[in-house]
Amino acid sequence: MSQYQPAHFVEADPVRQHALIRACPLGTLITRGADGEPVADRVPFWLDTPEGAPVRLRAHVARANPLWRVHPAERDVLVVFHGPDAYISPNWYPGKAEHGKAVPTWNYAMVQARGSLRVVDGDTDWLRALLEPLTDHHEADQPRPWRMADAPPDYLAAMLRAVVGLEISVTQLSGKFKLSQNQPPANREGVRAGLAASAKPLAASTLHWMPPD
Repeated sequence: MSQYQPAHFVEADPVRQHALIRACPLGTLITRGADGEPVADRVPFWLDTPEGAPVRLRAHVARANPLWRVHPAERDVLVVFHGPDAYISPNWYPGKAEHGKAVPTWNYAMVQARGSLRVVDGDTDWLRALLEPLTDHHEADQPRPWRMADAPPDYLAAMLRAVVGLEISVTQLSGKFKLSQNQPPANREGVRAGLAASAKPLAASTLHWMPPD
């Protein structure tokens, strides 16, 4: 089934798509269960963009998670990366005061990735090559960043045996950035002002992703 994608909200720039994935790496991975029904797992991904090669998404899941055993090898998977989102009040549109023709909506940004899934089982070097940069990236803002070497070697070895690697060769990336592009300039400015003044947690992040006029 294809995604509902009005032309106003298409984000086809891979730079913007990749930036959102890196900013919001906890994706929703949708696979097929043993009964053939869709299954959703929240999984943190590492985006790999090698020169001259397909984009890859790398991750790991608990060995106890059945997805790596039961998802059909011939079926692609879908990963949804959820960017920030915010409620948009019609009161933020200057046009409302003139004609009253305005309704509430919701702004958001998201990227969908489709591709084939490869399971990496038992390859400690592959897992370390994923987990070390992943950990270093997310620990970078800590006062004393944790490193994998901080854990006792036998404990770390046991933890690595308890997970399985996943690698998705991405065949399609699609971005949907619904950020008031369909509104006239005055209304977009009103949305920016409304988000800037909002105390809601994701308002500032949603404002950050709005494209310039």
